[in-house]
Amino acid sequence: MKNLLIFPLLGLVAACSTPTKPTGMLSTYDGLAVKPGAVRASVSDRKDEAALAAVRSVALTPTLVAEDTAAWMSPLERTTLLREIDAQLCFEMSERYEIAAPDGVADAKVRAILSHVRATGRVSSAASAAAGFFIPGPIGLRAPGTLGGLGVEAEMVGADGKQLAAITWTRQGMAVGTDNPSLSRIGDAMQFAEPFADDAAKAMTATDRKPIKIAKPDPCAQYGSRVRVEGMAAKFATGLYVPQMSGAKADSPQP
Repeated sequence: MKNLLIFPLLGLVAACSTPTKPTGMLSTYDGLAVKPGAVRASVSDRKDEAALAAVRSVALTPTLVAEDTAAWMSPLERTTLLREIDAQLCFEMSERYEIAAPDGVADAKVRAILSHVRATGRVSSAASAAAGFFIPGPIGLRAPGTLGGLGVEAEMVGADGKQLAAITWTRQGMAVGTDNPSLSRIGDAMQFAEPFADDAAKAMTATDRKPIKIAKPDPCAQYGSRVRVEGMAAKFATGLYVPQMSGAKADSPQP
């Protein structure tokens, strides 16, 4: 039984992430260049260093969805994923800027667009988790048909409407690596929200800007805890990533 689980997985290689077609929803795509050194994700970005250096506060608007991108997801799945992208962007940006209300006064506004979601295979994920039981360690193996993906575009726009920074980002699950299998169709997409937000925040921050202390009260408190202990505990116990235990607080499903 052990060999039946392990050997088919050993021949798998890491999935490559390829750029998705632009949604056309950013104010401009001019100047975007492929980010060198990006390994797991396909990333293109641009930034106006001088303009970003003058930004002290930002307003974060709710993540939008490109047409037909989320057609296969249920309202709850869509809301949960959008909420997680919003949460991770807030967490990352609050370490760099003062966070203003979405309709408040700020030096710049940040908005993101969900451009691509590939479903995580639920049936094969159980086999991957079982294989992980026999092959313990930080590097896991994913069965065929389990690999999901996420694509997001984002930009920071100044008070005058000029784009100060932008990023297009796509990542697919890896057959060999640290991406966790999930019984949820949005399992991979949920896991990738954090690395997207990290890359987006870097693209929207002047290179020499120093991190700041997170304001009190936490401007991102509406999204739940910054440390997702529940999700990590579920992964340790079952070998599976459980989005419902990520710690994110979701609003009512959107129609």
